[in-house]
Amino acid sequence: MHRILVTVLAFGAIAAAQAAPTGPATTTKLTVNGMVCAFCAQGIEKRLTALPQTQAVYVNLGKKIVAVQAKDGQTLDTAKLRAEITEAGFDVTKVETSDESVATIRAAMKTRK
Repeated sequence: MHRILVTVLAFGAIAAAQAAPTGPATTTKLTVNGMVCAFCAQGIEKRLTALPQTQAVYVNLGKKIVAVQAKDGQTLDTAKLRAEITEAGFDVTKVETSDESVATIRAAMKTRK
């Protein structure tokens, strides 16, 4: 039983290391007006996660921020991101690019409460 558990844990660690980004993250941060509830955030997250270039999405209702991280070696089309959010019924007021990962942005937002 212990050997199976160790093997599963080792395999998980190898898979996580292989999936980890190797270069700097390319993240697009958008300021979005009109998000008022978790359902709004979930709708935006679902639409942006479905894009083939998307690795991770973070939505912060309080700060009105949506951060979208591209997969390694891919780029995000800011016009497409803006269109997806606008089609969902929200207004994008600002777009900026960052080398920070979505995880880093999420952690920074939590410390700024």
